[in-house]
Amino acid sequence: MMVKQHMLFTLYSICGIVLKDILAVSVAATKNKVRGAQVQFPIVQNMTVTEGGIANLTCRVEHNDNTSLQWSNPAQQTLFFGDKKALRDNRIELVRATSQELTISISEVTLADEGMYTCSLFTMPVKTAKAFLTVLGVPKKPEINGLTKPVMEGDQITLTCVTSGSKPAADVRWFKNEKEVKGAKEVNASGKTFTVKSSLQLQVNRHDDGVAYTCRVDHVALTATHEETTQVLEVHYAPYVEIKHSLPAPLEGQYLKLECVPHGNPSPDPVLWTKDGGELPDLDRVIVEGRELTFMALNKTDNGTYRCEATNHLGTSHAEYKLVVKDPNALPGPPDHALIGGIVAVVVFATLCLIIVLGRYLARHKGTYLTNEAKGADDAPDADTAIINADGNHAHAEEKKEYFI
Repeated sequence: MMVKQHMLFTLYSICGIVLKDILAVSVAATKNKVRGAQVQFPIVQNMTVTEGGIANLTCRVEHNDNTSLQWSNPAQQTLFFGDKKALRDNRIELVRATSQELTISISEVTLADEGMYTCSLFTMPVKTAKAFLTVLGVPKKPEINGLTKPVMEGDQITLTCVTSGSKPAADVRWFKNEKEVKGAKEVNASGKTFTVKSSLQLQVNRHDDGVAYTCRVDHVALTATHEETTQVLEVHYAPYVEIKHSLPAPLEGQYLKLECVPHGNPSPDPVLWTKDGGELPDLDRVIVEGRELTFMALNKTDNGTYRCEATNHLGTSHAEYKLVVKDPNALPGPPDHALIGGIVAVVVFATLCLIIVLGRYLARHKGTYLTNEAKGADDAPDADTAIINADGNHAHAEEKKEYFI
């Protein structure tokens, strides 16, 4: 009986110890689980990369008890489990693998690589964090369509600039000799990328000949520069002509050069010189070299109308220059300032004399009128008779006037 009681006591003691150990392990596991739930959580960041570039995906935890980290692609394929590569893709490489970090790189990124990538921390339960990889589509070099060379003056043409492969849609701009002009824009989606068109309508004239039209593409993926294409217009137009001369007033014996300047495309060469509708006289003295007509020593026989005529396949044009050669000896000399001064002095003196004589004449006539009127008043016995006599004396006024010379 005593042996039996001793055995029961021993069994109870062992069970108590085991139960105590189990409780201790359970409490420790619970504490570790609570601490892990608070600090063990993967941290990632979204990324944006240009097509053809390198994307570095980093997953971190603050504290880790050697629990493994894993990266998966948008198709939920495992890329790396810790430092072990799981997917055969030569573009994907391991950068860093520690208990607190797993960083991988994807080189030569394509638009197909865009999507949500997942980092997993294999605790109980598994914890995950997601990072979105955005891939920018680089626009292709623009092309300009609709231009034929040459263009005829008066034609209406439409230039179209096209660029494809951009993501997001690119911005297309037009420039005329570096000055921006507005075009009509059109955007079309093609899968993940966009095709952008811009049209520019032109009414072509001769001033557009040689003008450079540039289509420029701006995009967020083109950080350092921009893509552009330039086309130079070649406009054909009929000629027009002008004549330049080396002397403003040609004199006998002087050297004179006339230059015919034709404007046209194609260039209207050669030009034709004529005089008064006929051929040029005395070609030994008058020299024609290309577009220039030169007189070595002018004389009056050179007088006449000289015409320069230029022609291309679109038309003919001409300009005329009327040459009048003057005798240098017949030209008026410089003005004689002393003579001019003397003439002015005589005119001023004559004017003053005329004013003095006129003043004296007016003063004398006014005194005579008053004297005759006073005489009529002196002979009258009273005021009424004086007035009558004064009026009556007017009839004989011509006889009583005094004249002074």
